[in-house]
Amino acid sequence: MSVGKPLDVAGYFADENKSNAEALVLPAKPEPLLFTASETALIVVDLQNAYASKNGYLDKAGFDVSTTGPVIESTLKAIQKAREVNIPVVFFQNGWDPQYQEAGGPGSPNWYKSNALKTMRKQPELEGSLLAKGTWDYQLVDQLTPQPNDMVIPKTRYSGFYNTNLDSMLRSRGIRNLVFTGIATNVCVESTIRDGFFLEYFCVILSDATYQAGPPEIHLASLFNIETFFGWVANVEDFCRTLTNSH
Repeated sequence: MSVGKPLDVAGYFADENKSNAEALVLPAKPEPLLFTASETALIVVDLQNAYASKNGYLDKAGFDVSTTGPVIESTLKAIQKAREVNIPVVFFQNGWDPQYQEAGGPGSPNWYKSNALKTMRKQPELEGSLLAKGTWDYQLVDQLTPQPNDMVIPKTRYSGFYNTNLDSMLRSRGIRNLVFTGIATNVCVESTIRDGFFLEYFCVILSDATYQAGPPEIHLASLFNIETFFGWVANVEDFCRTLTNSH
């Protein structure tokens, strides 16, 4: 841990020489988090039409997506600020090949638990349109435009670490801190944070740049889980202000 760090601040510097010159303290729950921009990445989880847009998969499966607009706008603010200080931005896209072989058949629990697959079995006319690569449903929402230096990583299960190159991409860049935005708080965001915790990453969720699949109390429950067991909870305003103070 960094020399002279206050006891009520969490965090770690791989290079102790950075502790004075580059130290940032992000206001967060349950305590502030000490970090450097050079060891941090911003993770944008599944902000696709499927999860954030009317007529996308979540909407067709019966989930409320009517208030995802502010979450997208907050995510855009976080992305802009991250790019200003050269924090890598990682976009996840969740889904499968058009034949759904990557989704797994009856031998996979995903076949039974995926609401997209269940919705298509109930409404066969939707087959091939939900979360299939190459479709509108799979695409990132129009407001998001990955830049050449951003990472866009496809994933086939809830966690962004499962069967992807995320861990190696982060470790090769010396990343130790992950700041999360996206959908859904209680599914893919929380799943990825849990795996990040197990892999020794310091994970922060921006509460106003994430959105749940289910009623609002589900979002609050996930924030409780993350704050209490797996990471830290902050907001976009504090994240951006902290980075502004870094230069």
